[in-house]
Order: sequence, then structure tokens, then C-alpha cells
Amino acid sequence: MTLDGPDLVVAGAGGGLVAALRAARQGRQVLVVEASEHFRKGNNTAISTAMIPGVGSRWQQVAGVEDSVERFVGDVRAKTKGEGDLALAAALARTSAPMLEWMADDLGFPLSLVTDFQYPGHSALRCHTLEGRHGSVLLDLLVRAVEAEELIDLLVPARLVDVLVDDEGAVRGVIVASPDGTTEEIPTGSVLLATNGYAGDAELVAQHLPEIASAHYHGSETSRGDALRIGTELGAAAAYLDAYQGHAALSRHASTLVGWATVMHGGVVVNTSGERFGDETSGYSEFAPLLAGQPEGEGWILIDQEIHQRCLAFTDYVHCVEAGAVVWADSIGELATKTRLPADALGGEIEALPAQGVEAADRFGRTSFDHRIEAPFAAIRIVPALFHSQGGLVVDGAARVLREDGSPITGLYASGGAANGISGHGAGGYLAGNGLLPALGLAYLALYDVVARTRTT
Repeated sequence: MTLDGPDLVVAGAGGGLVAALRAARQGRQVLVVEASEHFRKGNNTAISTAMIPGVGSRWQQVAGVEDSVERFVGDVRAKTKGEGDLALAAALARTSAPMLEWMADDLGFPLSLVTDFQYPGHSALRCHTLEGRHGSVLLDLLVRAVEAEELIDLLVPARLVDVLVDDEGAVRGVIVASPDGTTEEIPTGSVLLATNGYAGDAELVAQHLPEIASAHYHGSETSRGDALRIGTELGAAAAYLDAYQGHAALSRHASTLVGWATVMHGGVVVNTSGERFGDETSGYSEFAPLLAGQPEGEGWILIDQEIHQRCLAFTDYVHCVEAGAVVWADSIGELATKTRLPADALGGEIEALPAQGVEAADRFGRTSFDHRIEAPFAAIRIVPALFHSQGGLVVDGAARVLREDGSPITGLYASGGAANGISGHGAGGYLAGNGLLPALGLAYLALYDVVARTRTT
């Protein structure tokens, strides 16, 4: 770090580390400030399924997958009912493949394309991931790369509490607080707010996300709206504060993610009355408030041996198995006994499932049944969860934070849950990867402006 301070300060050691790495690789001094000493396991990047949408990547080309920016934007438009930030979606789509290929070639990340199933709302196979399909693997690789860079200093635990601007309104420094309450002013001309959203603040959740406020929060304890507060106090605009990623498949027993691959491979969800209550393939985010509204606010995912085997590719699901969260039964009667679900209702729902390959819609409009479950059966008790908010500071395609009049605050950037995102309003606009793509992609995009404005060392 120079006497004048770093060229870039990154607040949050998650997806924002992409910006730190890109800056260091281009000769810039970087300071990363992270509030939680447990960030390696507890931040939202670490607890994700590491699914990163990429449009036109070389992995898609090898697999013969046809995709385009227009197709991705069309998927976002359809999922958000036209209410998402489509310009930002296009910017992220354009940079997604170059970013992924940089991660593979420059950082050495062993990425691959997910081809065994498709998440709701994506019209093409475009989710890229790592072995184990777990965010802890992704974050570990990012942190190791950061620790190997001489031009990056990692300050943990410490919290960025304020951004200072000069008379022209441009960033001139930050205030960082230590756990003992002492503060330090650090000069810098560029700050990336990558502190996620506000879902860890119960008051903000009750204000903006009342429909999911009673659900279990399954995200970082430090996602308390720091970026939203800092940005708006500087005159930044905010948007889509009612948007969030929910999840309807958190294991009640294991307190870890069961995963929606269970559903996309043919599983179904029933409530505590043993009855299905919607089209599970509409998406795991919008299914969360639907589950929350059921009796007792919980339910069960029903699968079988074939689905179980296919889901073992996911670290989260393996954790559920190892924790004893998966209940097995050789018959519907035994399953009803073990789950304490009504046998008649449970049997009726399983019997009503269409035969494999039949594409006629069921009574909820679901047409996708990759596989018809059959004995031996398995069931996992689930509760709805709030993972993270999806709204935040308004940014442009360069990740610059914008004021109400549309002008950028010079030197201030936002990524991930700190930014307004591309999920529109509510829970229904969320596509798998809508969290990680803005987290990594906006951090990647911010560096074009940062580099143009900073000196080389």
C-alpha cells in the first residue's frame, strides 16, 4: 500500500474479490475490508451453489449450446415480467463469458458447464460451476488468489462504515472501524461496495420484504445494508428494494440447502397435509413465500433413489444426507408413518404424477417431470428461507453508482447485493445465478473505469 493509500478499496470479501484481483493484475494497490472473521464459510458467496450464468462461453460452444445476449435478456424479461433492469442484464451477459474465461485462464479455476439439468427460467444451458457445486469452493479459490497477490492487503475483521467525498462529490477516502470501536481514515479514489444487501437486518426486511420476513434467514450475518446506507447518504439512487432471493428447500433437520435439483429431476413438494400446492418448477425463489403460507409454514420434498443419486453431485445435498435429513421408505404407507403425513393424501399425490415422458400439464400447470418417482421413496423436511435481498444502489453497466439524476458518483461502485440487480420485484424474478453474476460480473466491470482513473505503480 502506498503512503497515499490504495488505488481501490473493496468492502466485502466475496464476489468483490474479482475486482481486487483484476486491479492487482494491472498494477493497482488494493485494500479489501471484510467485517466477518468467518467470511470464508459464512458469506453469501461461500454458501451459494456456485452457479454462474455465462453467455456464449467456450464451454457452451464445446457442448453445442446455442446462446446469446438477446436470449439471456429475454429470459430475464420473461422471469421478471418485463420489470427487471434489462440494460444491466445485457451488460452482465456481454461480460459473462470473458469473465469466466479469465477466471479459468488467468486464475486457474476449473470451471465446467452444468448439463445434467436446467434451472427454471433459463432457456439454455448456461450455468457454469466448480466440482462439488458449492460456493465455498469458489470463495476458497478467490481468497487463495488474493493471498498470493503482493498488491492486495486483506483487513479482517474490519468494517467499512463511511465513504468520504471531496467538494466535487468524488470519492476521496473511507472510514474503517475495528471491532474495538477505533476508526481509521484511509485515502483512496475508488471504492467498490461489495457488502451484499440488507437481508441480515430484520427491520429492513420487515420494511421491504414483509412476505418473507418470518422465514429463516440463511445468509451472512454482516449483510446489514451497509452499502445501501452509505450510498444513499451520498445521494445515490436505490431501486428494487422489494426484490429478494428466497429458497423453498432448506432442510429443517440439517439447516443446509437441500437444492432444487431434487425438483428439476422429478421430485415434488407437499405440505404437512400431504398435498402438493403449486408448480414446483416455477422456481425455488418464488416457491419460498408459497411454502411459508402453508399450514405450519413447512413441507416435504419427495424424491426416490434415482433422483437421490443424481443430486449427490451437490455438496449441499451430500451434507443433508450425512446429517440424516433424508427419510427412506419402501412404500407409501411406511413413508406416511415416518413423516407423519396423511397416507391417503400422500398416496393420492404420488399416484397422480404423470408417467415419465408425458408432457401434459398437471393441475398446477407443471409440465416438466424428468422422472416419475417410485419406491423406494425418500422425503426431506423443508422450511422456506430468505437468502439475500436483490435490490440496492442503482448502477450502470460499468458498476458506477448513480445519483437520482443519473450522474455517477465518481469513484464509487457497487456489485452483488449492494447493487440494484436484475431480478425485478419480489421473489418471482430471480433466476439461478442472479446473485453470483452481478456479484462477480459487476466487480469485473468496475475495473474498466477504475483502471482508467488510477495511476500505475
